[in-house]
Amino acid sequence: IQPPVPPLTALTPIHSPSTGGWQQTECLMSVFFLVSFRELLLSVALGQVLSLLLCGIGLTSKYLSEDFHANTPVFQSFLNYILLFLVYTTTLAVRQGEENLLAILKRRWWKYMILGIIDIEANYLVVKAYQYTTLTSVQLLDCFVIPVVILLSWFFLLVRYKAVHFIGIVVCILGMGCMAGADVLVGRQQEAGENKLIGDLLVLGGATLYGISNVCEEYIVRNMSRVEFLGMIGLFGSFFSGIQLAIMEHKELLKVPWDWQIGLLYVGFSACMFGLYSFMPVVIKKTSATAVNLSLLTADLYSLFCGLFLFNYKVNLIDYLELPVEGRLGCTYPSTTSYQNRNLSPCHIPTGYE
Repeated sequence: IQPPVPPLTALTPIHSPSTGGWQQTECLMSVFFLVSFRELLLSVALGQVLSLLLCGIGLTSKYLSEDFHANTPVFQSFLNYILLFLVYTTTLAVRQGEENLLAILKRRWWKYMILGIIDIEANYLVVKAYQYTTLTSVQLLDCFVIPVVILLSWFFLLVRYKAVHFIGIVVCILGMGCMAGADVLVGRQQEAGENKLIGDLLVLGGATLYGISNVCEEYIVRNMSRVEFLGMIGLFGSFFSGIQLAIMEHKELLKVPWDWQIGLLYVGFSACMFGLYSFMPVVIKKTSATAVNLSLLTADLYSLFCGLFLFNYKVNLIDYLELPVEGRLGCTYPSTTSYQNRNLSPCHIPTGYE
């Protein structure tokens, strides 16, 4: 008995125009590109919000140190840690079960203690640098965090990057060398070369510590939670920065000429810093620590404009060459894909890079 012959329509290829296969494929491709483009725009937009907050932090710090001679980097960070403690640490305290504050402390208190100290000293070094060098120099040299984050992500998060990312590292390092050299030359002309070099070194040290903190933050927000990270940073940050404040800056606080303008600057700094800390884990979870720090390169442009119009900075040729390159990197690199090498990973770490 011969099997029944299927109708002709059943043998029609899936890509035949009569079945609309090509139209369906084209529709799916259009939707894919539309979603990818929307994700790219969202990534860039979120990065620019962080850049504006970072620029606000630098602007208020520069006003405090230059116009009002309020040299209190530890106190400024202490205010932010207190806000984190009041909002996020108390949230952990009222939770039940394994996400409770005491349960977290029992499991990994010493890890968060080390991370808190690293974060405190990173803030201290960068804010301290505003006393020695310019706002633009701090923001430009702070991009040293990018090669640090990429290298740490490669070894510890097992993220693999493309050649374009490593070209970006070379560009950042060359730009930092040129910027540091320009600062020393300009400083010598103004009889302040050694101070500018000290400020540049402080920024590089702070950027290195920021890189370590950012990679740890990415791992925590992807595997634990954003509230846990911020709550633990608020707890240990407020504790250890309070000790450092009592030891190092109690005399400086007495010298501050308190008035409503200084109070407003401290409030503005704390608001920008709190917003940066609260918002950055959200952006890191959507992208990565590397993409976030590349997006923050555009804060250099905002800082340059502030320096030109508010502090009457004179921009040299190196700034004109470096800033457009960094602005371009900051807007395009977050769209450049990376991936996680799962063959090297002893356990699955969901990164969202695929």
